[in-house]
Amino acid sequence: MLRNFCCTSSLGAVNDQDRTQRITDLDALKVFTHPLRIRLYRALFTARTATASHLADQVDEAVSLVSYHLRKMAAHGFIVEAPEHGSDGRERWWKVSAERGFSFRSADFDDRPEGAAVLAQVTRQLLATRAERYQQYLDQLSAWPREWTNASFSSEFMPLLNAAELQEMADEIGELMQRWTDRGQAAEDAGNTEGREHVAVQMYGFPFRP
Repeated sequence: MLRNFCCTSSLGAVNDQDRTQRITDLDALKVFTHPLRIRLYRALFTARTATASHLADQVDEAVSLVSYHLRKMAAHGFIVEAPEHGSDGRERWWKVSAERGFSFRSADFDDRPEGAAVLAQVTRQLLATRAERYQQYLDQLSAWPREWTNASFSSEFMPLLNAAELQEMADEIGELMQRWTDRGQAAEDAGNTEGREHVAVQMYGFPFRP
């Protein structure tokens, strides 16, 4: 079963329906076949709240184009307005609607003929944007302090597992990442943000035959 997540705090967050938006509607999933929308969603997830102008600066696109794609995501409930952050009402403030982002599973689309094609397209877009983010880090490696480059990691393991064991591993990784995410969130809520940076943790688990 293919499971994929954008900006979620853990792999196991798919079971936390009140904080993660699980996509089961194919038309909603199609929203993320456009790579710019994934980039905008990630940028907004990190910023928590932002305007189209703020996001346009981050993705280096025209404000009008960014506004269009934000409206497309809002139409399917992925983002909502954050009027509490607007001071004069001249520009919309946005925020993601689910605290832990969105998730989807292949099993939810098995009964639709084009489901597999859309799943594959969105997954490829997610993979491309994740690779892009890591490439940006590598390009900027010399700009990061030694403590950060020493702590960063990229790993690959190839255990011999059955499907049930792969599921168990995914659950354990999810619990681990949730613990660290909660720790960072608690520090931020307490105002203890000095020395902290957003950290992208990208993990994959899939079968292959050599």
